[in-house]
Amino acid sequence: MRQSYRAKQSRKARINREKEERKNFKKMGKGDSPHFPKVPERESRVKEEKDYEDVVSGRNAVLELLKSDKDINKLYVERGEKHGSINEIIAKANEKKVVIVEVSKQKLDSMAEFHQGVVAVVPPFNYCEPEDILDYAKEKGEDPFIIILDGIEDVHNLGAIIRTAETAGCHGVIIPKRRTVTVNSTVSKVSAGATSYVKVARVNNLNETIRMLKDNGLWVIGTDGEAEKYYYEQDFKGPIAIVIGSEGYGMGRLTKENVDLLVKIPMNGKITSLNASVSAGIVIYEAVKQRN
Repeated sequence: MRQSYRAKQSRKARINREKEERKNFKKMGKGDSPHFPKVPERESRVKEEKDYEDVVSGRNAVLELLKSDKDINKLYVERGEKHGSINEIIAKANEKKVVIVEVSKQKLDSMAEFHQGVVAVVPPFNYCEPEDILDYAKEKGEDPFIIILDGIEDVHNLGAIIRTAETAGCHGVIIPKRRTVTVNSTVSKVSAGATSYVKVARVNNLNETIRMLKDNGLWVIGTDGEAEKYYYEQDFKGPIAIVIGSEGYGMGRLTKENVDLLVKIPMNGKITSLNASVSAGIVIYEAVKQRN
């Protein structure tokens, strides 16, 4: 059936409109299209995610971050009435001229868990080299006291161990790049801000690093449930590195072969293992007791 003149004209007009819309779409870009309205907040958020890769959340962690010399790109605080330590955080941030932005609780929820009304946007965590830890001990005129973590996979354990290392006066913590968690916002929060003060080195090859430490005069002492000597029978004075194994499997085979000595924690109950951060705390503070 032949189309009427009116139908042909209508079809032609529709095609011309579609061509014009496509032309305008190319000129405006997707963000300006009537089908894809501009969302300035989304564009800003994408830019921010490119510029900054991590956050620190929670009042204690953020306050310690502000007290340290670490960079803070922006501070987000929950909109509304302010109570308690949040006022100290805001005052400290103003003192350091950190940009403060008030946002809704929903916005903070999308940035971090358990934020307690405050989130700091920071550059990626600045790992150091093992040699930096040795230099730091030398600057302080002290025998190196280092913690090596072999395969810690739980962020809460890593945060708790870094916190213990800081309170014990350890010069640094060494973690491998593979088979372990990294320092992130949860680790910073669990550490109660200790990540702002403790030097953390992240290495490609843990066993090469152990050999380097031994070449620099450190005794490397591993913790293992099958060791013959109890931890309190070991001399922890002098330059040392203490190795803590993973939560489920302990130290790797090569690591165990490379350490100088092995010690164990007595187990008198039906459960034959401890949480990695608890084991670390027990052995680290035995060393503190002997070294003081």
